[in-house]
Amino acid sequence: MTESISNSEDAQRLNAVINTATDGIIIINHRGIMESVNSAAAILFGYEPEEMIRQNISLLTPSPHREKHDSYIQNYLSTGIKKIIGIGREVDGQRKDGSLFPLRLSISEVKLENRIIFTGILHDLSKEKAQEEKIKKLNQELEERVEERTQELGKVVNKLLFTNKQLQQEIKDRKAAEKGLRFKEKETRSALLKERELSDMKSRFVTMASHEFRTPLSSILTSAELLELHLAAGRHEKCPRNIERIKNSVNHLTSVLNEFLSLSKLEMNNVKAEPSLFVFDEFAQQLIENLKPILKQGQSIQFEGIGKSEEVYLDKTFLNHTLMNLISNAIKYSKENQFISFTSKIDKSTLIIIIKDQGIGIPEQDQKHLFGRFFRAHNVENIPGTGLGLNIVKKYVDLLGGTISFFSKLGKGATFTIQIPLNKTD
Repeated sequence: MTESISNSEDAQRLNAVINTATDGIIIINHRGIMESVNSAAAILFGYEPEEMIRQNISLLTPSPHREKHDSYIQNYLSTGIKKIIGIGREVDGQRKDGSLFPLRLSISEVKLENRIIFTGILHDLSKEKAQEEKIKKLNQELEERVEERTQELGKVVNKLLFTNKQLQQEIKDRKAAEKGLRFKEKETRSALLKERELSDMKSRFVTMASHEFRTPLSSILTSAELLELHLAAGRHEKCPRNIERIKNSVNHLTSVLNEFLSLSKLEMNNVKAEPSLFVFDEFAQQLIENLKPILKQGQSIQFEGIGKSEEVYLDKTFLNHTLMNLISNAIKYSKENQFISFTSKIDKSTLIIIIKDQGIGIPEQDQKHLFGRFFRAHNVENIPGTGLGLNIVKKYVDLLGGTISFFSKLGKGATFTIQIPLNKTD
């Protein structure tokens, strides 16, 4: 009787996690039939969940993909070649009323004992696209305004040239006027550049938010799927671990939200450390567990700790944001089947943490700008990112009273070393 109640509670908890997710979640079978639809997905497409379940997923896609969707699945099942599974991409969705809207689709494959199912996470991009169009329109208006101002300035200059042809003194006055007009034009263009930078900052902020949320959401989805498999197989002893991972990911999402909200305070150094006593190795192992869902095929994180019972007195949130960013970067910029080294030690009263990868490395000419805001190296243009991560890492390390340094060669990976003084407690 107790086991039955536990199963019911686990199922309710899993359903609650899926149904309260802000993004749409749809599970289909190998024939493209929808088996499970959460509330967010139903609202996204304008249906009731009952209208979507047992319907083909092509119901939600416009032509020509609607007619070809079943062949996509069959081609994958027969060839094993993944085209969008495991890779997020932007597609168009079709609502019940026939209207189309942009969304980001991420598909994962789950192999059960006797069949294969596919899980899709759908994020509505309508607001982001509308914001992009608004920024483009603003840039166009600014360019038109500068063009008008330039033409006006040109007319003034021509009038001065015509009027001051009579006297040499007037020519001198004209030159002085031209100089002043050039200065004003320079000021105008400088203002335009600042407006463009602000627009870029807004756009990159949206991208950063998407990037920061994707990791914990993937962890939640993976843990939920594993939880479903363990429950189906009766392996209840493994369920608490996945539930704990879901909780940790939700907590991370909350901390990321708080980080975005306090970004301005971080820029103005208004954020203060709140240290606490914790076992560093347990903290590091949990961090590694939360990062496993984003590991590429064959990748691993090799951890060397300071000791199972060794405690440190530091701000846990600052340290978590710092290491989460550095290790996720190491994963992102490394290839498959490569490992990331995560070592730590205590030298006297200093905690030393070293993150080392075998990735693409950092070009020498870019290294002096690496911790700048929105800076990205020339060899990562095709890899998603905002250029804010290392800038934020540097600020957190400064708040911890520590230092960060790095060594890298192009094509041979990068090594980041953090040194943080440990505070003494009574």
